[in-house]
This record gives sequence, C-alpha cells and structure tokens, in this order.
Amino acid sequence: MTASPETIDGLEALAYAPRRERGLVRDALRRLWGNRGAKAGMAIVLFFIVAGYIVAPFFLPYNPRTDRDLSKRLGPPTQTNLFGTDELGRDILTRIAHGTRISFTVGLFAVVFAVTVGTALGLTSGYLGGALETVVMRSMDVVLAFPALLLAIAIVAMRGPGLNNTMFALGVTYIPIYARLARSSAIGIKELDYVTAATAVGVPRNRILVRHVLPNSLSPLIVQFTLNIATAIIETAALGFLGLGAQPPSPEWGAMLSNGYKFLTVGAWWALLFPGLAIIFVVIGFNMVGDGLRDALDPRLRRIG
Repeated sequence: MTASPETIDGLEALAYAPRRERGLVRDALRRLWGNRGAKAGMAIVLFFIVAGYIVAPFFLPYNPRTDRDLSKRLGPPTQTNLFGTDELGRDILTRIAHGTRISFTVGLFAVVFAVTVGTALGLTSGYLGGALETVVMRSMDVVLAFPALLLAIAIVAMRGPGLNNTMFALGVTYIPIYARLARSSAIGIKELDYVTAATAVGVPRNRILVRHVLPNSLSPLIVQFTLNIATAIIETAALGFLGLGAQPPSPEWGAMLSNGYKFLTVGAWWALLFPGLAIIFVVIGFNMVGDGLRDALDPRLRRIG
C-alpha cells in the first residue's frame, strides 16, 4: 500500500518537529543574549543576588538587626559605613544587602503563587469553556475591580502585617493577570489542527492541556512573570512603607524608606537615598530582562527556515 502525499508530508512534519522546536529555543536564547538591554538587566539582577545571598551573610561585618551604635546615630557615609548609618546607628549598606533577600523572596513567591493558580484557572476555563469559564472569568473581574495595591492593603490589614501575609496578598492580586492571559492563549490554541486531531483520536482532556495547550501558552506567561517580579518588589516596599510588610527590626527596603524620610529635615539624606536607589535599580533590572524576553519570544521575530 502506497502512502498518499498528504501522509508523507504529515510524517515529515512530525519527524522534523522536535528539531525545529529546539531550533526555535536556541534562536530565542541567541536573540535574548544579543539584546544589550536584557544583558544589562541580568547583570543588575545578578549583582543584587550576589550581594544579598553571598556577600551579605559571609563578608559584611555587621548584623542588620542587632548591631546598634547610638554614638554613630545618623552618621554620614564614611570608610567604615559606606552608606552611612540610620537612626539607631545601624549600617545602612548591611541592611540594604540583607534586605535584598526579603524583597526577592516576597516578589518571587508572590508571583509564583499567582502564576500557578492563575494559569491553572485560565487554561482550564479557556479550554473547557461553558459555565466554568463564565464563573472563573467573572470572579477575576471582581478582583480586577479593585486597585491592586488597595486590595493588597485590605488583605494584609485583615490578616495582620508580616511577610507571609504580604506574599499571599500580592499573589491574590496578580492571579487575574495570569488567568486572563492563559485563557486567551487556550482559546486560540484549542482551535488549532494538532489539538483537534488529538481530541479526535481520543486523547484525554487533561493530557491535551498539559502536553499541548500549556507549552504553547508559556511565552506571554514567562514575560509577564518576569515583569511582575519588579511590580511585586515595588508593592512590597509600599506595604513596608505603610508598616504592613516586614516588621522591625527586619531590614526591608520599604520600611527603611519609611524611617529614612523623617530625617531629611536634619540633613540625613543617605537614610532615604540608598534604599530608594536599591529599589529603583532592581526594578529597572527586572524590567529590562522582561523586555528582552518579550522580544526574544516574539514569534514575529523568529528566523524562518
């Protein structure tokens, strides 16, 4: 029995699909590495990771919580205290370096929680449709009706201040973003030929979701994930500034800003400037990485052939 031309073309497409997929991944990585902005953003993020997780615990001589010297209260930058000291005589450089771990931990876990729950809800509702889709999307609309920061403040106020509640509150506010992204991707992907063929031959729905719909929905989710970490760090600092985040004596950047701005009138500008610069540079770094990923994963920029 001779195979038809259509069958041969289909077999050839299947044979070359894994190779082409690997080629697209390599091409995206090549374009990401060739993006100067993305490399600069990765360098900034890597610098803060090294400072917070390696330099701070092993090389800085001060304890960010307990090392206080009131004789050096609000001391300006010197050789022994490069960023000066705060209102209790604690070294600001040490507190900023240790605060990196707090900001990164809250930002990462909040966004991971949001992307996990939101993607599951969005893909399932978009693929299955019907009443489930209506209920899920209307629930997301209710959450989106509230400004994200105000909703986070309300959740933390009800549950009490602290890092765990901050992570939970921020994660809840970000769930609708990923649910809507995943739903829109699932609606388009479920109409494609390979999903229709898998459905026709009796592949279970959960397998189609995991093996076909989810992998092809990842590009916008990865970009949004990176950009949301920067947003989470800003909002973590905002909650800390309001006294709803990490509690004293934790070296959280927002709390340091809240304490530092009070002493501008006495000329202690360093207590406010350096924590603010840390937030600015970290957010810029993650945004630059996110922009680079968006360009690298854009299908319109992929090589043909």
